[in-house]
Amino acid sequence: QVSVLYFARSAELAGLRSETLSVPQQITSLQLWEEIVKAHPRLAVIRDQVVFAVRQEYVLLGDQLLVLQPGDEVAIIPPISGG
Repeated sequence: QVSVLYFARSAELAGLRSETLSVPQQITSLQLWEEIVKAHPRLAVIRDQVVFAVRQEYVLLGDQLLVLQPGDEVAIIPPISGG
């Protein structure tokens, strides 16, 4: 189980700021995103702009394998606008 933290637009779309999800210990970042979208289909609209932070390190969506430990934090970082 991992803690998923939602920020800004991802929190609006998911309707919550955090939750615990059960996912395989070894999973690619793209598969992890797909698991999160299964739980919150509205998140699909930001797929091409989102970045993960896993244990406070940025991870792009793709084929890289993540080895998750119970209790790890996965933050969903949507695009941030500002000036």
